[in-house]
This record gives sequence, C-alpha cells and structure tokens, in this order.
Amino acid sequence: METPLSFWLGFNAAVVVLLVMDLTVLRRQKRDPSMLESILTTLVWVTLAIGFGGWLTYQEGSAKGSEFFAGYVIEYSLSVDNLFLFVMIFSTFSVAPDQQRRLLFWGVIGALLMRGAMIGAGTALLSRFEWVIYIFGAYILYAGFRMLSHKAEAVIDVEKHVVMRMARRCLPLSSGDHHGRFFVRESGSLKFTLLFVVLLMVEITDLIFALDSIPAIFGVTTDPFVVYTSNVCAILGLRSLYFVLAGAVKNLIYLHIGLAFVLMFIGAKMVCGDFFHVSTEVSLMVVGAILGISVAASLFKTAGTRA
Repeated sequence: METPLSFWLGFNAAVVVLLVMDLTVLRRQKRDPSMLESILTTLVWVTLAIGFGGWLTYQEGSAKGSEFFAGYVIEYSLSVDNLFLFVMIFSTFSVAPDQQRRLLFWGVIGALLMRGAMIGAGTALLSRFEWVIYIFGAYILYAGFRMLSHKAEAVIDVEKHVVMRMARRCLPLSSGDHHGRFFVRESGSLKFTLLFVVLLMVEITDLIFALDSIPAIFGVTTDPFVVYTSNVCAILGLRSLYFVLAGAVKNLIYLHIGLAFVLMFIGAKMVCGDFFHVSTEVSLMVVGAILGISVAASLFKTAGTRA
C-alpha cells in the first residue's frame, strides 16, 4: 500500500517549519549553548520523533510504527560516530561555538537533500532489482568489520584530507577569519573562506557515513516513506546532540564497537533474510541491547578517569 501524498506533503511542510524556527533561534543566540540547553533541545527533537512514530502507528498500523522506530534508532545511533568526527574537525580548525552551530545547521540542510536523493535511488533499485538487498547486506557486514578494526580515538590529519587538498588546489581561498562568512570579495574577486572548506568536509563526511546508515535501514524496511522519515527525524536532532556528546567523546570508548556490531547484525539480517526471519521488534531490542551494553561498559571503564 502506497503512502498517501498528503503524508509526504504534510511531513515535509512540518520539517520546513521546524528548520525555519531553528534558524530563527540560531540567529538570536550567538553564545555557546549550555549542557542543560543542549540536553533539553535534544529531548524536544526525540519527543517530536516519538510523537510522529506514534501518529504513524495510529495511521498505518503497528508494523509501520515498529519499522519507523527501528530505523530511527539505527540512524540516530550510527550518526553518533559521525558527530565524533565533527568534534575532531572543529577542534582541529579551532571553529568557534557560534560558527559550529551555523556549520551544523547548513550541514543538516545538505544532509537532508543528499539522503533524500540516496533514499530515492535505493528504493528505485530495490523495487526493480530485489537481489540488490544482498549487496546492501554484504556491504553493511563489511562496514561493520571495518569499523570494528579501527580505533575510536584515531586522529584525523585534516591537512592531508582529500577535501582539504582539493580545496587548496581548485578553489580561490582567502586567509584569515572573516567572522563566520563562507564567501568574501577581495580585490574584486570572490574567494572562499576556510569555514567553507570545513562545511565541505562536514557534508562529505556525512555522505560517507550515509553510505553505511541508509542501506542499514533498508534492512529493516523497504517502505520509502518510513526510510525517509526515520532518517529525517534522526538528522534533525543531530545538531543539539552534537553539543551534548562533544564533552563525552573520550568517555564512550567502546561505542564504536557497539556500532560495529549493530552494522554486522543488520547486514547478516539482510543477507540471511530468506532463510532466517527476524522481526522488526526483535531487531529493535537487539540494537538497543548492543548500544546499551557498549555505553554502560564505556562509562564503567572510564569511571576512574572521570573521578
């Protein structure tokens, strides 16, 4: 059963309204958000996602609701690893807190557009070539093993990053701090600032992580509306979640291991779906248990260090 067009229009209209409200608040607030403000804002986004999931359950049934919540949890948890990389990028470039908020806002806009296109392409592939699900599953398994083999504290040399090298080679860059602007005009010519290069790195980093997370959600559901809405609901709350997690990066030392096992579980589910069926509810419980154990183990291990 296809999702009514009114659902698509209503959801996207609500997203536009929320983004406009968020941008309005962003322009008024230039200081670094406190931990309490970040936590409360994150809870607001999570509450909105839960509310939408409840509405979807009421409209489309419990099966669709379970698929949405499973996709939301998977996308939200996998995005945490993405945020940790943002912490390293921003600290390397010494990006000020108010500029971080602007970068993350425009990063969210870019992520919504890119992921919408990727979800559309993935849905078209799966509807025409059902065997593509096995390729997605194999790739997700590989991504999980790859994540498991990398250290969580790996330091990124930003100057050697391909985006930075290409930007210095191809773009007319301006030096110095230009008060958070992405473009400046010098000697009659338009030049890009270093902050614009950081924005490019944020967008490309998100694109790379989306190559893992979006196929993983297709392991839970192939309904394009559920895949799209669970992605969007998770992405909308990432900016506030970033400021919550920025101070906890060094404490969640085992989280990348948990995320790796989440990917491997979803990949195995996709590859073995014809032989061994795992319900959405069981998948949600398994993912929640893996993440809970990895976070609890991290906090237990670093308790002495924090003290």
